[in-house]
Amino acid sequence: MKNKYLFIISLCFSTVLFAQDQDVIVKNIIKEASENSQLEKLGHELLDVVGPRLVGTPEMKQANDWAVNKYKEWNISAENQQWGEWRGWKRGITHIDLIEPRIRSLSGMQLAWSPSSGKKPIVAEVVILPEAKDSSNFAKLLSGVKGKLVMISMPQMTGRPDENWEEFATDSSFVKMKEERKAQSEAWSDRMTKTGYTNRNISEALENAGAAGIITLNWSRGFGANKIFSASTKKIPTVELSLEDYGMVYRLAEYGDKPKLRLVAESEELGDVPTFNTIATIKGTEKPEEYVILSAHFDSWDGATGATDNGTGTMVMMEAMRILKKMYPNPKRTIIAGHWGSEEQGLNGSRAFVKDHPEIVDNVQALFNQDNGTGRVVNLSGGGFLNSYDYLGRWLEAVPEEISSQIETTFPGIPGGGGSDYASFLAAGVPAFSLSSISWSYWNYTWHTNLDTYDKIVFDDVRSNVILTAIMAYMASEDPEKTSREKRVLPISKRSGEQMTWPEARDATRKGGLD
Repeated sequence: MKNKYLFIISLCFSTVLFAQDQDVIVKNIIKEASENSQLEKLGHELLDVVGPRLVGTPEMKQANDWAVNKYKEWNISAENQQWGEWRGWKRGITHIDLIEPRIRSLSGMQLAWSPSSGKKPIVAEVVILPEAKDSSNFAKLLSGVKGKLVMISMPQMTGRPDENWEEFATDSSFVKMKEERKAQSEAWSDRMTKTGYTNRNISEALENAGAAGIITLNWSRGFGANKIFSASTKKIPTVELSLEDYGMVYRLAEYGDKPKLRLVAESEELGDVPTFNTIATIKGTEKPEEYVILSAHFDSWDGATGATDNGTGTMVMMEAMRILKKMYPNPKRTIIAGHWGSEEQGLNGSRAFVKDHPEIVDNVQALFNQDNGTGRVVNLSGGGFLNSYDYLGRWLEAVPEEISSQIETTFPGIPGGGGSDYASFLAAGVPAFSLSSISWSYWNYTWHTNLDTYDKIVFDDVRSNVILTAIMAYMASEDPEKTSREKRVLPISKRSGEQMTWPEARDATRKGGLD
């Protein structure tokens, strides 16, 4: 009986000591994140110095190497793991000038993987996509684009976002604008249909007809914001103009003023180049074969520097790893930071990791992913795991109330279908969770746009996310229980009327950009 009491007393004492130790580590994490933050420096080095991180570019490999070296400065083991190959491409100078009927330098840039304009600038008249009666008529009109720069996008009748109209316009004026814009969109869609081509292959038809280059507009419905994606031409350059300059040049062509541009769009093809994930590791001491993963995609589009997509997610995971190494150097479980390549082309880096490392995937305690902008985390779903409330709830209790109180939780939730890299792990049955942020006008102003730059970062929110991530990783590592992977019965889809199914794991595109 005496021994039984001694055991109970010892157990209670151990529990108290653990709680005290836990409280100290959490406080140290918060103090380090708040008083010795490295976020501004990380942001400068990654975004201002390295810059955009388009898969297959020298900047992407430079970023991989920078991250490895930065982790080594913090005494954290890190390496670049090759998962495939991609079309190598190097962006050069873009300069676009209106030279007739007047002189003006225009705001624009070549799209990703655009062919070069060549050794000499292209000087050519600008024409609008020919308007045809049908596809046969369009084939006859194609000869008129030879040697010309062709505008293939609908001009926008207003450069003001809808919220600006809603704030200042009369109700009748706002309604009228939307009706006219709808009619314009329908007319342009009809114009494209009658060519016999789509937005995806019209550039190829114009290129084959001898066009000198393609001019596009992909407005993001925000002041000064354009989506910058990839070119579909093989031999001639494709450039994107700002809404304002696109509209001006379009009107000059439409009114018969015969605008002429001088176009420099330098780029270099680099052949097939290797592509990597950067993986950093803090080895576990008690359960080294179980893993907590901090996840963020490393690549970006290159209209700007990829600050909020996904520089901020990258910075959160790196800063969390730095703090954990300093304040929790001997974790119970192994903690990994996965910086994934080519997320933007289909979650390729993370899908490859899942395929190539079953020994890790099968033993993940939890994965935390951050990808949707600079804002503080406000949503956390259980991802469809039946018992996710039990462990996520325990871990969240250690997070400061001023952070956790802003997070809306959904349990058990449903699995994400592919919006970011956590979905690659979810499909393999891993308890993987998206730390979803408040908007900060992400979709209109920074997501894949020319405005996604350092100055859009809200560092107070990012610091909050670092604290959340580091504490959640610490709690997941220390949890005496292994997380359950039991899945819920998924509900009926409101869209299809059929029962939803768990997403299926897919391999990466291992050799890309060559189509």
